[in-house]
Amino acid sequence: MSSYDKPDIVERGSKDKKNEEGEDSGFLGKVKGFIKDVGEKIEETIGCGKPTADVSAIHIPKINLKQADIIVDVLVTNPNPVPIPLIDINYLIESDGRKLISGLIPDAGTIHAHGSETVQIPLCLIYDDIKNTYADIQPGSIIPYKIKVELIVDVPVFGRLTFPLEKCGEIPIPYKPDVDIEKIKFEKFSFEETVATLHLKLENKNDFDLGLNALDYEVWLCDVSIGGAELAKTQNLKKNGITDLEVPITFRPKDCGSALWDMIRGKGTGYSMKGNIDVDTPFGAMKLPLDKEGGTTRLKKEDDDDDDEE
Repeated sequence: MSSYDKPDIVERGSKDKKNEEGEDSGFLGKVKGFIKDVGEKIEETIGCGKPTADVSAIHIPKINLKQADIIVDVLVTNPNPVPIPLIDINYLIESDGRKLISGLIPDAGTIHAHGSETVQIPLCLIYDDIKNTYADIQPGSIIPYKIKVELIVDVPVFGRLTFPLEKCGEIPIPYKPDVDIEKIKFEKFSFEETVATLHLKLENKNDFDLGLNALDYEVWLCDVSIGGAELAKTQNLKKNGITDLEVPITFRPKDCGSALWDMIRGKGTGYSMKGNIDVDTPFGAMKLPLDKEGGTTRLKKEDDDDDDEE
């Protein structure tokens, strides 16, 4: 067979490689480079960038025996020239690894272009739910907590991003104080009007101090209301301690019926007391109830010796 009868054999991979090199160095390569340069210039001009988020503060605007309202402030910065939607917020509050509450807040708003905004996330701890779930969490105690938040945003160029955030702290499980009227000591006695002082013992059963600011109360002797009052009173109630407190009251003994004679003879008299105290705590202001049923007290003159036995 002559040499011209032999077919030329060319490797396909080599041919494709040559074609690609030709394209890269030819017209198509120039087009690709041009598009890439334009894209980079557009991104540079537009100024697209990833937003940032950080927990800036935690507030407890309301706390009482039933619940604690918590506000988590998250500072979000958007460097982009267009607003970014805040799609969802996932949240979890746990204590020592145990879940207290969790949930999701959908469609949480929009972060404006080229700016920073504080996104407020409202949370609520219901104490009965916590105590029913974890029996070892007792009223009056302070428990550690960890708040976990996930912010999910939709950003141009980058797409959907998730920002996990955490913040730790402590929160109380408040307990109402115990109140006892040790005695009623009168300064001016008459059947029409008696001016007296209630000698109270307030027991703070919490693991934190209570700064008393004010109280309101009403007192019943033998199921007969002898009145009450509202007054400003500043005093520190030590944690897990008993504090003596004196508050004024004016009443009409003749309205007390047979209970009056027991009081005059120095015998114990049944009483009830209801009211509230306004206090400051390390966790914020609280209004705590005063509630005493079935107590026994005694009436004493101002010049009586407090050490006298009944």
